[in-house]
Amino acid sequence: QVQLVEAGGGLGQAGGSLRLSCAASGRTFSWYAMGWFRQAPDKEREFVAVISGSALDAYYADSVKGRFTIFRDNAKNMVYLQMNSLEPDDTAVYYCAASNHAGSPTTAADFDSWGQGTQVTVSS
Repeated sequence: QVQLVEAGGGLGQAGGSLRLSCAASGRTFSWYAMGWFRQAPDKEREFVAVISGSALDAYYADSVKGRFTIFRDNAKNMVYLQMNSLEPDDTAVYYCAASNHAGSPTTAADFDSWGQGTQVTVSS
């Protein structure tokens, strides 16, 4: 398992941008697919984006496609989520997660390690 620490949450305005970051421990960071999930109040945790260990593949939830970008820096053990064109419905706690499953999983059950979460609030 890896240990994950998110940063960069906060208050954003509709139409604005925020960038989340996630720092990972361990020497085998590039072995892991990295994902972002989010959970809004009274809702289930949902998939946002995932990037493969090699960074060659990335997938997004339909709700964020074209607005959010996931990218990683394996030399620094970091993964990021650039969020543009924010909407009030993006308000949630965002979680970074690591998976040692093959490919680029999009199901929470396939992720083995989770960060503590960072709050993102988007005002209209």
